[in-house]
Amino acid sequence: MKTNFETISPVKKKLTVEVGAEEIDGKLKIAYRDVAKKAKIPGFRPGKAPKKILERYFGDQVIDDVVKSIISETFPKAVQESDVFPLGTPLLEKGDLKAGENFKYSAIMEVRPEFELKDYLGLELEKEKCVIGDEDVQKRLEQIQEAHGKLTPVEDDRPVKEGDYVIIDYEGFEGEAPIDGIKSTNFLLKVGSGDFHPQFENALVGLKKDEQVEVDVDFEETYYHQNLAGKKAHFKVWIHDLKEMVLPELNDEFAANFGTDFKDMKSLEQKVRELLQTEEEKRTDTDLKRRLTQKIAEDVECELPEVLVASEIDNALARVRENLMRSGSSLEKAGLSEEQLRGDFRKDAESRVKEMLILGEIAKKEDIDVDDQELTEAIENLAMSMGQPPEAIKQYYETRGLMDSLRETLMEEKTLNYLVEHASIKDVEKGIMQQTQKAES
Repeated sequence: MKTNFETISPVKKKLTVEVGAEEIDGKLKIAYRDVAKKAKIPGFRPGKAPKKILERYFGDQVIDDVVKSIISETFPKAVQESDVFPLGTPLLEKGDLKAGENFKYSAIMEVRPEFELKDYLGLELEKEKCVIGDEDVQKRLEQIQEAHGKLTPVEDDRPVKEGDYVIIDYEGFEGEAPIDGIKSTNFLLKVGSGDFHPQFENALVGLKKDEQVEVDVDFEETYYHQNLAGKKAHFKVWIHDLKEMVLPELNDEFAANFGTDFKDMKSLEQKVRELLQTEEEKRTDTDLKRRLTQKIAEDVECELPEVLVASEIDNALARVRENLMRSGSSLEKAGLSEEQLRGDFRKDAESRVKEMLILGEIAKKEDIDVDDQELTEAIENLAMSMGQPPEAIKQYYETRGLMDSLRETLMEEKTLNYLVEHASIKDVEKGIMQQTQKAES
């Protein structure tokens, strides 16, 4: 076997493999012998048909099988000899396989780019202090309170006010023509939430149950629904019902609903404060690591493998589909274009891939790895957080081929922690980083 390695671009390589005629002939001989044992050809006993007859009946299939066999045996060896790691599925270019002749094929593959890493240890960064105030606790308690509220019909004949929930039918028009997909019945909307559009919601204030209204809305170019973005739409709206949210009182009885650990509001407030502290620590840690990788990435120039970028975009799109499915919607119902979403996701996907490549290179340079014990501990932690047996979580990852992905995620986190440990971190007051980011944008 002979191999030749050609560089097409920093992230694209071409590996050519040539297999000798002697090995080809041996493979063909074995293949035809196996076919002869099973073949049922009129006029010939099993195993007695001449080779020319076998070639006439099974030649194409034998050639195809031998080509597959040759590639499956030689390609991994050729990749190992060339010291490359292909990303994704290589594009194969196969020559004709003939008896008595060498067989040649090539594989065009994307690989990780080589790039220069400048100083990445000892970087100076700021990190916000994790401070939870009484107002933060109160705000979260009010959110919990609202989550446990109950929608009840408005009994008196009063008009709609901001904060009410209305059940409506509506249909949107552009001129006289109905807008595709902009029609709904028994639609629940919180007035003043901005979930639909402020102009639309404001037009409902002051109306009563069973009343109708027509309203014009100027939608921004950036509006999430592509069938409404940038348009001036005319809506016909029918109000069927009016409801209001009745909230439970924030008292000891309310706190007791969350379990025996909560005897009064004071214990619930303490738990909320602890959760907020944990969330804030996670947020500031995530923000620090994000800015750290961005700072390192600023000094790195490299071409990105499209297969990795496309994979990140696919993952982002899958998350959008899943979130919409949970709410009973879809891309089509939400008026979202897959093509447009892919374009919107590309910039973030490219940044993510670049940072992933950088972290991988740092891990290689600093000899950072994730051993089997760390992988086992990660699975146990996942199982604990999900309330599942570790064996079930391990089986889930193994059957879906996700173990390598989990190991890589753990290695990235381990590398980030290493970078933070070797960085110069200055604590600043809460809100300073957000003010700085707003000023820069």
